[in-house]
Amino acid sequence: MARDDTVLALSYAVRLPVVLKYLGQLSLVLAVLTLPPLLAALWFEDHGFAWRLLLLITLTGSIGAVLSRLPAPARLQVNEALVITALAFAGSALLMAWPLMAAGIGFSAALFEAVSAVTTTGLSSLVSVEGMPPAFLFTRAWMQWYGGLGIVVLTVALLLGHGLASHRLVDPELRAENIATTTRHYARRMLLVYVLLTLSGLFLLLLVQVDIFSAVTHVLAAVSTGGFSSADASLAALPPAAQAVVSLLCVAGAVALPLYYLTFSRSLTEVMRDVELRALLLMLSVFGVALALVLAAHGMPWDAALRHGVLLGISAQTTSGFSSLEIGGLADGAMLLLILAMLGGGSLGSTAGGIKLLRLLILARLVQLALWRTAVAEHAVVQPWLGTRRLEHDDIERVLLLILLFLLVIALSWLPFVLLGHDPLDALFEVVSATATVGLSSGLSAGDLPPLLQGVLCFDMLAGRVEIVALLVLLFPGTWFGKRANVS
Repeated sequence: MARDDTVLALSYAVRLPVVLKYLGQLSLVLAVLTLPPLLAALWFEDHGFAWRLLLLITLTGSIGAVLSRLPAPARLQVNEALVITALAFAGSALLMAWPLMAAGIGFSAALFEAVSAVTTTGLSSLVSVEGMPPAFLFTRAWMQWYGGLGIVVLTVALLLGHGLASHRLVDPELRAENIATTTRHYARRMLLVYVLLTLSGLFLLLLVQVDIFSAVTHVLAAVSTGGFSSADASLAALPPAAQAVVSLLCVAGAVALPLYYLTFSRSLTEVMRDVELRALLLMLSVFGVALALVLAAHGMPWDAALRHGVLLGISAQTTSGFSSLEIGGLADGAMLLLILAMLGGGSLGSTAGGIKLLRLLILARLVQLALWRTAVAEHAVVQPWLGTRRLEHDDIERVLLLILLFLLVIALSWLPFVLLGHDPLDALFEVVSATATVGLSSGLSAGDLPPLLQGVLCFDMLAGRVEIVALLVLLFPGTWFGKRANVS
């Protein structure tokens, strides 16, 4: 039997009852998560928005109640977990688009806003947001908040048990070192950390005298590194103290959430030894200073250049997408620095997007290893290590594949923009921002962007949020057609 035939013989398509079972669980959680926007709509007396949300809650709750009764499998396949994850984000955006249309926007604009919200990107097709209804603005920020933690993680934390099936939803690769901790316990710890960060940020924003509505919307978008603002000027609309608080929250969201929990059992010195945390702090410093130098070199006073450089560097590196300046007016050098920062992103296990710093550190270690091997004896064995962890072959293969796919998606998405006559650098900036789920915009997203290019950016945002592979698995014919394992 040929090698490809062997692979096909051992491959299984997704089981529809299994996928529907967990989509039902997700529907129940989505119904619960839609209650805060409903309460906001009632508070602001936005009755048209409220009845749409109420109908959506009824629909998703009813469907979820039926589908969740399907038998649960003893084991969840990797492709099933990835399909469920991809459908959770794409489906919730599609469902929420209809209520968002109550704000007086068309379906394509509402879908773009919904995709941008749930993927924690922050790009907007709206020319102005200051005239939009308050309930609409709260809903966008709230969607970023639950999209940041992950609808799947919320489902596991609230509804599912601790079996291998639910573990697959949190970690589709099912890494061996994670099996020791029950999945629900892990998900609930992450939810606790996330809620505490949110409440702390809200307290700080109120402390610096930001009005309650602006404080709520900005803290939801900052902790999730989403970047939706209730003001057209984004971060520039806030006083300096509030800008500092929001930026601090963005950095907090870009740190791996499990690391916060470790602070209860380890010393601060041990936590600071985390290689990814140190890399994040280093990149924030490097890009902040570099951007300040570029801004100053183009005529901006040094004090203003340093402030904007730091704010934009944090926004790009943490993939939060808040802006203190008009991005389209920046020099090419500043745009390129922001692109590099957006590509790197935050820590693995955080709410930030991008390639993730841990993967870039592994890539850098492989390059270093290749150089070392040119100098050692021919038969010497040189093993790859990162910090105290030995890098296994599967880790390296997965990292290289994700980096390659990330760059490939960017390249293929950039071409339609250039072919349709858009400025190459502006187009590259917009595509990288979408794929890295950042939200900083060169100005292409807002206004009259053709539906084709809006669709490209929506694909990029979803691909970046589910880390590309899940979306490719969803679209792969072999995922849906072929022999299937038993559900039990």
